[in-house]
Amino acid sequence: MKNTPTDPVPLLQDLIRCKSVTPAEGGALTYLENLLSTHGFVCQRLIFREAGTPDVENLFARIGSGSPHLCFAGHTDVVPEGIVESWTHQPFAAEIADGFVYGRGATDMKGSVAAFAGAAIDFVRNAGKFKGSISFLITGDEEGPAINGTVKVLQWMAENGHIPDHCIVGEPSCVETLGDTIKIGRRGSLSFTVTVEGKQGHAAYPHKADNPIPKLARFVDRIAHATLDEGNDHFDPSTLAVTTFDVGNPAGNVIPSRATVKFNIRFSPVHSFASLKTWVDEQIAVTRQEMGGTWTVSATEGADAFITEPGRFVGLVQDAVEHETGVLPKLSTSGGTSDARFVKDYCPVLEFGPTNATIHQTDERISIDELRATQAIYARIIADYFSAEL
Repeated sequence: MKNTPTDPVPLLQDLIRCKSVTPAEGGALTYLENLLSTHGFVCQRLIFREAGTPDVENLFARIGSGSPHLCFAGHTDVVPEGIVESWTHQPFAAEIADGFVYGRGATDMKGSVAAFAGAAIDFVRNAGKFKGSISFLITGDEEGPAINGTVKVLQWMAENGHIPDHCIVGEPSCVETLGDTIKIGRRGSLSFTVTVEGKQGHAAYPHKADNPIPKLARFVDRIAHATLDEGNDHFDPSTLAVTTFDVGNPAGNVIPSRATVKFNIRFSPVHSFASLKTWVDEQIAVTRQEMGGTWTVSATEGADAFITEPGRFVGLVQDAVEHETGVLPKLSTSGGTSDARFVKDYCPVLEFGPTNATIHQTDERISIDELRATQAIYARIIADYFSAEL
């Protein structure tokens, strides 16, 4: 006879009441550790530090041994609450109103953590001893610099024999309704700063100056209208966005000596950091040949692009979502970055969680029905995963 399913609502309320604003642990990891260890998970608290960055607490918990090994990756740190007076309900009170649980982190992503924890606990209680293992990789550094969190926990996992076969990141992936989207990859991000040096002079005597602005403007026009690619079945066309154009000149009668532009490229796996840097260098070379000038360029690498190709694992999660919701989820690579960018170097990874309408907003909230439905989906995924041969 099966046990009564764990209700994720009180779990989420307890997590929200832990004021775990990055990088503070706030009691959230302690709560989760106590909850999971009570049900047989072996827990490891991992604290990582690096000069110039805050110490970060993380949690790894595992039950079972060997394969198949399914890992849930997530975070209990949250962004600041903003102006508290603007909230209808206190941001860390976890109040219930009109069928919603209100609070910072309700959807991003303590809701997913509570739902998967409830689903995993129920599976372990009902299945007893099972072949394989379930683990949790929970960081306190996803909303922060992401230096002392998931990336270092994964390194520790690799060194200690804990790398999973597959991973689900519980980011709120759905857009309009629960079940409409699974993220199977993310675009990469690469930022550039390009500067042109000139010679300052009086605006009435431009021939005595060397104006860097037209040179840089020509370059910006060239890159802003460039087509990087046409996209493909899983990725929209790569994009380039100019974010600043600055000459540091408040005077209307002075030609400045320097002009700087910053821009960001979001790209699919058809590109790489190296190929895009080469492309930018080529655009600078063409413009310099046309206009002259002394140019410098620097690049800041963000996240690399990746995709988990659709296959049996992705299909299993799609089927579980459709079974529980009646919705066949779209496979997407949209959005910014997540900690899946670190996991993809170790095992196939996808992202699935509740709707993202209120993430990082005042009155962040999740409906009780959606929270329980998310747990039901996770429960279906776990059950199917350990009964399938992946």
